[in-house]
Amino acid sequence: MPTAPAPTATTAGGPRHEPLPLGPLHVWPPVVLAPMAGVTNAAFRSLCRRHGGGLYVSEMVGARGLIHGDRTTASKAAFGPDEQPRSIQLYAVDPDDARVAAGLLVSGERDPDGRAVDHLDLNFGCPSPKVTRHGGGAALPWRRELFAGIVAETVRAAGPVPVTVKLRLGIDHDHLTYLEAGRIAQDLGVAAVALHARTARDRYGPPAEWATIGRLVERLTVPVLGNGDIWEADDALRMIADTGCAGVVVGRGCLGRPWLFRDLQAAFEGRDIPPAPGLGGVATLLREHAELLITHAGPLAGLRELRKHTSWYLQGFPVGRDLRRALNQVTTLDELDDLLAHLDPDVPFDEAMRRQPRGHTTPPKRVALPASWLDTRRHEVALAPAAAAAVSGG
Repeated sequence: MPTAPAPTATTAGGPRHEPLPLGPLHVWPPVVLAPMAGVTNAAFRSLCRRHGGGLYVSEMVGARGLIHGDRTTASKAAFGPDEQPRSIQLYAVDPDDARVAAGLLVSGERDPDGRAVDHLDLNFGCPSPKVTRHGGGAALPWRRELFAGIVAETVRAAGPVPVTVKLRLGIDHDHLTYLEAGRIAQDLGVAAVALHARTARDRYGPPAEWATIGRLVERLTVPVLGNGDIWEADDALRMIADTGCAGVVVGRGCLGRPWLFRDLQAAFEGRDIPPAPGLGGVATLLREHAELLITHAGPLAGLRELRKHTSWYLQGFPVGRDLRRALNQVTTLDELDDLLAHLDPDVPFDEAMRRQPRGHTTPPKRVALPASWLDTRRHEVALAPAAAAAVSGG
């Protein structure tokens, strides 16, 4: 089912904002949760959704694992009982795998309740060495025919279900791919293109190059979504104003700060942004997150998963090392409650920490690639739209 259409809204003194159109979906506000490996499972998405609207995408799901019924992959592809719309990010390095996996997802064949997904996103932005060394993620668009084949097969198999692609600028600044990859994806029928404005080599170190988002907006007619360095709601409004993008993708900014989606909703609707919760409110959120993780993964695995989030929630608060260590060793909710009772609920949020990075902070690093990967274009010509159609079998 589509998200509820929303009227346009005017930010005080600013432009009117429209819902993000993705096929039958109308996403309001025009905000997308970035797929983050090991983070954006059903529990985290549920917690974020309670704070504001938008599109909440799963963590990256491998096509081959899905096809072969791998249990870990199935867990990554699981949805909450009331989750709507259902959005999956799919990872594939083979067009046939992409086609079969997309078919399973849109038919509901791999869902315990037989329910289909409402949106598919293709991952061509991951900079992780374990992904790029196999030619996947941000490395893959360098091989234009392969990229076109994966996009074409996914769009064909998805039918009326909208497909989007997530890109980075390229492998590095000597091997940029985002402009041609965006054009090829558009020609093959994607509903939108999201751009993380860093290269794979940049990882998460240098500031995102927002100007590149504007360049992609100028080249495409489908909606372009901007990603990179959105730590607070004003960043999203500024990115849209500066680049003309149709919406934003939020990643590390919401780690330990699920209320960012509340702030984004308020900003896009022209309302005042509420103050951040103090330590008491953050403790309540941490406890709520624990319950959701236990429902999703069971007590032991759920509380183990909570550990990474605990450090993000408590960032900037005066919580002693011993208490932090103890919180990272809890095995039951009762233990968690006992420890949270030691926190001073009246400690305010430290505004100086609002833009402090959380999650990945990896500096630039040489990209791991398959042997001779960068030589694959030596005898290749750029794909024109007609050539892209030929690659797809059209």
